[in-house]
Amino acid sequence: MSGLHDQPQHATDLTPEEREGLIPAHITTREELNEAELQNILEADSWAFTRRRRLTDERFAKNLHRRMYGSVWTWAGRYRTTGKNLGVDANLVQIRLYETMEQFRYWIDGKTFPSDETAVRFHHALVSVHPFPNGNGRWSRLMADLLAVQLGAPRLRWGGGALTKQGNVRDIYIAALKAADNHDFGALIAFARS
Repeated sequence: MSGLHDQPQHATDLTPEEREGLIPAHITTREELNEAELQNILEADSWAFTRRRRLTDERFAKNLHRRMYGSVWTWAGRYRTTGKNLGVDANLVQIRLYETMEQFRYWIDGKTFPSDETAVRFHHALVSVHPFPNGNGRWSRLMADLLAVQLGAPRLRWGGGALTKQGNVRDIYIAALKAADNHDFGALIAFARS
C-alpha cells in the first residue's frame, strides 16, 4: 500500500485501528483514497445544501460527517476515542461539541457578529474540538459554509479550494488558524473569503 497512510503535513494521524476502518478494498494509494473521499464529500455537500437543517444540532453534525466519509471509513460520524495532534481530549469531545453548539445558537440568535465572522468562528471552534478521527477540517469548513449561506452570506471560498494540496495556500490557512487560536480572526476571515 504505497503511500496510502502517509499523512500530509498538518494532517491528523490515524491510529492503526482507525486505518483498519477503510471500507473500499481496492484503495492502495493516497491518490485513490483522496479521490474516494472527494466523491463522498461532493455527495454530502449536495445533500447538505438541499435540505432544511439545524447546524447547531449534534445529530446533524455527526450525520454530515457520516455522509462525507461513510462510503470510505467505518468510523465516519462517530466521535474519536483516541488523542490527536490537536483538539480536546477524546473524553471531552461530546461535551465540548455540545458547548460549542450552545454558544453558537446564542451568537446566531443575538446576531453577535457579522455573518462571515460568525461562520469563520464556527469553523474554528469546531476544528478546535476535533471531534472525529479525521476529516475535521473539511467537515468544519462545510459546516461554516452552510452557516454562512443560512445567515444570508455567500458560501466561503477557503483560499479557492486549494487546501487539499500542500504548499503556500495550506500554510496560510494553518497560520490563520493559529492566529485565531489567539483570538485574532482577521486572517482567517480574509482567507475564508479569498
